[in-house]
Amino acid sequence: MPAAPAVPPPVQLSLFDTSAGPADAGVSAAAPRDAAPTASPPPAAGVPAPPAWRHPRAHRELHLEGQPVAYELRRARRRSIGFVVGAEGLTVSAPRWVGLGEIEAALREKAAWILRKLHEQRERARRLEAARIEWREGAAVPFLGEPVILVLDARVAGAVLHADSTTLPGVPRLTLHLGLPQDAAPAQIRDTVQSWLQRQARRLFEERCALFAARLGVRMTRLALSSASTRWGSASADGSIRLNWRLVHFALPVIDYVVTHELAHLREMNHSAAFWEVVRSALPDYEAARGALRHELLPAFD
Repeated sequence: MPAAPAVPPPVQLSLFDTSAGPADAGVSAAAPRDAAPTASPPPAAGVPAPPAWRHPRAHRELHLEGQPVAYELRRARRRSIGFVVGAEGLTVSAPRWVGLGEIEAALREKAAWILRKLHEQRERARRLEAARIEWREGAAVPFLGEPVILVLDARVAGAVLHADSTTLPGVPRLTLHLGLPQDAAPAQIRDTVQSWLQRQARRLFEERCALFAARLGVRMTRLALSSASTRWGSASADGSIRLNWRLVHFALPVIDYVVTHELAHLREMNHSAAFWEVVRSALPDYEAARGALRHELLPAFD
């Protein structure tokens, strides 16, 4: 009996990445190989020194627009000089035959871009540190766009959300009472909060998927939660939808955008103009929610 033909895997499309990865730029070597590096003038007396940018594996240092930048230099089999600005700093990849003078000339040519990306990475690191949660009583965790204060309360079972309207008139203060003792370990508090958030995410996502599937006239066959670090959601041609549980940190319009985005793929398995018209038919102002999804930082669960 001949073998049955193989069934192709379902087509899957993912939403854009959750993390802002390192910036990358490639430049063709243009300066003469024997071009000598020119020294940058030192800062004037009495003028505060600019911030130093130092890669932990720096091999070389150069002043770009008056700012010292220590960078990692890698020799690679490639045709041009390439720059990557990541969380650690600037990495330069260059062919083995390219001289240092040529590399530094290319760096100076791209100085404004490099410094801008270094500043962006430093600001992102600052915001990530500010978003880090100290897992203890009184810490705040975002839930549906609002801060929720953690309360250790061994009298409750599991985790219970309370809305207290006595603090500010018309502005309820949300508290999450965790069934844990006052001496609970940070990891225990974190895991209890994460389990509660995941339960809320499944309940809410099921409701929003049912609502927007009806609006779009599509049929979702299965909903799964994801913990992916680089995807907010994905859709398969068989009707399966995967949504990152950490979307529950965002306000409802952002969640609705991701839900609509993935369900719209059940009609248009692409990112064509027709696809975006499907999204717009259910969410006319989706651009605002999309922008929030790209720029807001989530708390670190570590």
